[in-house]
Amino acid sequence: MKKHFLSTAIILLGFCALAQNWKPAGEKIKTQWAEKVDPANPIPEYPRPAMMRDQWLNLNGLWDYSILPQGSAMPAVFEGKILVPYAVESSLSGVMKSVGGENELWYNRLFNVPASWKNKKVILNFGAVDWKADVWINDIQIGSHKGGYTPFSFDITPFLVTGKPQRLMVRVWDPADQGFQPHGKQVSKPGGIWYTSVTGIWQTVWIEPVAENYLTKLNTVSNIDRNTVSVTPIAAEASDADLVEVKILESGKIVAQGKGIAGKEVLLSVPDAKWWSPESPFLYDMEVALFRNGKAIDQVKSYLGMRKISAKRDANGIVRMQLNNKDYFQFGPLDQGWWPDGLYTAPTDEALKFDIQKTKDFGFNLIRKHVKVEPARWYYHCDREGILVWQDMPSGDEGPEWQTNQYFNGTEHTRSLESETNYRREWKEIIDFLISNPCVVAWVPFNESWGQFKTVEIAQWTKSYDPTRLVNPASGGNFYPVDDILDIHNYPEPKMTLYDGNRVSVLGEYGGIGLLFDDHVWVKDRNWGYVQYKTSAEATDAYVAFAEKLKKLIVSGFSAAIYTQTTDVEIEINGLMTYDRKIIKLDESRINKVNHEVCNSLSGIK
Repeated sequence: MKKHFLSTAIILLGFCALAQNWKPAGEKIKTQWAEKVDPANPIPEYPRPAMMRDQWLNLNGLWDYSILPQGSAMPAVFEGKILVPYAVESSLSGVMKSVGGENELWYNRLFNVPASWKNKKVILNFGAVDWKADVWINDIQIGSHKGGYTPFSFDITPFLVTGKPQRLMVRVWDPADQGFQPHGKQVSKPGGIWYTSVTGIWQTVWIEPVAENYLTKLNTVSNIDRNTVSVTPIAAEASDADLVEVKILESGKIVAQGKGIAGKEVLLSVPDAKWWSPESPFLYDMEVALFRNGKAIDQVKSYLGMRKISAKRDANGIVRMQLNNKDYFQFGPLDQGWWPDGLYTAPTDEALKFDIQKTKDFGFNLIRKHVKVEPARWYYHCDREGILVWQDMPSGDEGPEWQTNQYFNGTEHTRSLESETNYRREWKEIIDFLISNPCVVAWVPFNESWGQFKTVEIAQWTKSYDPTRLVNPASGGNFYPVDDILDIHNYPEPKMTLYDGNRVSVLGEYGGIGLLFDDHVWVKDRNWGYVQYKTSAEATDAYVAFAEKLKKLIVSGFSAAIYTQTTDVEIEINGLMTYDRKIIKLDESRINKVNHEVCNSLSGIK
């Protein structure tokens, strides 16, 4: 025990000394939260709020790194330190170097397993690594993962050694826009609406102790028409003799509980259930325990929200979106989720939450998460704050010719078998990742025609896999009469250029009002917007004028709209806020007023 304590102390002292030498790289603009990043403990919050355990160890912090040509041997010496979980191209990583598809990024660090975890399995968790990750423990390769947007885990127990620190190494390869894999707006040559590449670990890394059999996932589906909740606790190495117990609580009081077999549905009745909505984002607490031979061997804490998203024809014959069985106009910004200092990674959890809170302050009830997937805590904040989310599949590969505002009769893009297989796998992983979040109300498999292929098949699969949400087959893309939504794009002002009497019709993108603030730009003298104004007053007038046009089109048939966009991003200056989040560019009170009028246009809420 003394040796273990001494080695841990030496590592911690060395780590603190290194942390004192860390600083953000480069001279680009930064958010106010950059100064709050603690290199000894960056992003310390538990990363998986929907399945929390009491014991865990955060591995974020300063790691060794090297960038080597693809196919190189494991490095014996590393070229410097990188602050995990910020991508190597970001300022907050302390590195700010490009990698490229011809190179690989290597990570290395030591860690100790707490002595109190003796006789427990140890699980290594990654929030997300972009794109292909190979993982070693104590120089033994234990597994790989492809996919830049979803969490993955390994049981590292068999590879741990006694009497000394454990060595963790990760090798990452990411071809960015040179490959077929989903990459969203990352490109090797940024410009216009395309942004800096992101490579490597960009979400929290952590370990936690578990029993021989342990819970790996909770799938939760609510039914407000029946006041029931279906919970399917999934466990590793479960047998029919392993039982689960689910408790649903309100203010610490149990309102429903039930038992079942691990991996099977537990159906619970919730009398007088409180419904979740942006106006009243009520969440129940949930506790789930796994039992073997009558003994609780694993326990997690979670939460759930009861809400229903659907579509129904109104008295005028227009198919409307409904929330909790009432017509409900969904209105919100296109949210890229990029940061000047962290790129894909918000500097802190406070920053991650800020954009969501500010979206609510602007009077919106919706966010379209654009060709990116966020960490689990982002969706947790949306659940808590009360904001609806349309979730895009990050785009990748090539696309067919884009036919705007008409039904498409041409030939769809044919992907390679490897590309198509990868798309299907990553899309399923994203849906599985977010299946229980009440905030997520629509899936968007394709944006415009970016990588669009087998649209009807992909949309129908998505709907059959998750029938509880709406499916928007191709937002602004090549249109096919399939599933729930017809989604057109028009810049800058709202227009209805195509309408579908059998599906929900929405304006999936419009706006793009540009306004430049010289001291808050990514690159001076090279900025871009769909339409640009010189003053905040002029830009606000334009925004309100667009909103008034939108209100008239709601009567004609629009059931949702997405304004471009939440913030400026790199050289794109179409945001309601500057990229560094230091300036609200338009008049917030006027925006809030007209946005509430738009949101309430169908619900009758004053």
